[in-house]
Amino acid sequence: MAALMGPQTQGMLQEGATESKGENARMASFVGALAIADLVKSTLGPKGMDKILQSMGRGQEVTVTNDGATILKSVYLDNPAAKVLQDISKVQDDEVGDGTTSVVVLAGELLREAEQLIAQKVHPMTIIAGFREAEAVAKAELAGAAFSHAEHPETFRKDLLNIAKTTLSSKILTADKEHFAELAVEAISRLKGSGNLDAIHLIKKTGGALKDSFLDEGFILDKKIGVGQPKRITDAKVLIANTPMDTDKIKIYGARVRVDSMAKVGEIEAAEKEKMREKCQKIIKHGINCFINRQLIYNFPEEIFADAGVMAIEHADFDGIERLALVLGGEIASTFDHPDDVKLGHCKQIEEIMIGEDKLIHFSGVALGEACTIVLRGASSHILEEADRSLHDALCVLNETVKEPRCLYGGGWPELRMARAI
Repeated sequence: MAALMGPQTQGMLQEGATESKGENARMASFVGALAIADLVKSTLGPKGMDKILQSMGRGQEVTVTNDGATILKSVYLDNPAAKVLQDISKVQDDEVGDGTTSVVVLAGELLREAEQLIAQKVHPMTIIAGFREAEAVAKAELAGAAFSHAEHPETFRKDLLNIAKTTLSSKILTADKEHFAELAVEAISRLKGSGNLDAIHLIKKTGGALKDSFLDEGFILDKKIGVGQPKRITDAKVLIANTPMDTDKIKIYGARVRVDSMAKVGEIEAAEKEKMREKCQKIIKHGINCFINRQLIYNFPEEIFADAGVMAIEHADFDGIERLALVLGGEIASTFDHPDDVKLGHCKQIEEIMIGEDKLIHFSGVALGEACTIVLRGASSHILEEADRSLHDALCVLNETVKEPRCLYGGGWPELRMARAI
C-alpha cells in the first residue's frame, strides 16, 4: 500500500506540477520568507535607504521608494511563504497605512528563530503555542503602558504632531517633517473625527521645493476651464456627469451610408447637431451654472454652454469626479430627462488659479466643510510620488490615532517593555 502512494499522488497532480514534502518544503518556506525580510530590512527606520525599482513593462518606469508595501507590490514572487509576507504587508497598508516594512521584518525574525528551534527537533505546534503566549503577554504590557490625552485637545494635538513626525522620520520628508506634520494634523483635524480620508485631496505639481507645499481649504481640480467661458462663478450650482458629449461628429460604426449628394451628408450632420443641441438644452434646464463631465466635451456643445453662461469642465478623471461629487454634495448623472431626480452639487465660488506654471480650478465654500486639498511641490516626479506616499502614510496613522487615541513612547521603548515582560 505504501509503495502505491507515490505514483497515485503523482497521477493526481497536473502535468508539470512538482510536490515537495517534509524537510525540503519547510526549508523552501524559511528561505523564501527570510529573503523577503532581508530585502526590505535595509529600508527600515530613520537611517533606512531607498530602493530603485524598474518596471519590466513597456515603459520601464522607475520608482524610488523606501515604502515596504510599494517595494513588495513591485517584486515578482513565486515562493508561497514569501507571498504570505507580501500579503501581510498589503493588509497592513490597507488597514493602518504605515508599518508595512516593520511587520515583514518582525515576521521574518520570528521565522529565523523558529528555524533554529525546528533544527533542534522542537515540534512546530509547540513553537506556535509559545509565540501565542508571548503575544498575549506583550499585548497586556503595551495596554498597561499606553496613555491617552483625548480629553485635552491641546495636549492631544501635540501628541498627533509627535506621531506625525515619528512617521515622517523614516521617509523622504524627514528634512521638512515639522512643516508636513503641521499640514497632516491640520488636514486630519478638519475631518472632526469622521475618518473620511477621501475628503483630503493630494495634488502633485513639479517645481519649487518640498517646503513650498501647502494646505488649501476647499477642493482643487487639476483641469482647465473651456474657451470663452466664465473664469469665475459665485454661488455655483454644479452638475457632475459621466456622459458622451461628442455626437456632433458623425460616428456610425459597422454601417454604410450611401448618399447621392453632399447636401444629404449635410442633413445627417445637421440632425446630429440638433440631437446634441437638445441634450445641451436638457442639461442647461437643470438651472446650473457649472457643468463638469468625465468625458470629453467637443467644440459645438462647449459653444452652446458658453452662450448660456455655463462653465464647462471636461475630462475630469473618474477619481476626480467621484471625490468632487462627495465634496460638493452632488451625485454623478448620466441621463438628464428628469431634472428633479438629479442631485446638484453646491459651492460658494469657483475660480481659475495658478500653481507654478499650471492653471487649476479652485472650489471654495464647498458643501462638505471638512474637505481640503494638500498641494505638494517638488523638484521631480520621483520625489513627488514618494512624498505623496509618505504623507498618505502619516494621514492614515493620524486618522487611526483619532479613532483609537491611546499612545506609546517611540524610539524602541515599546520593544524593550515587551522584551522585559516576555
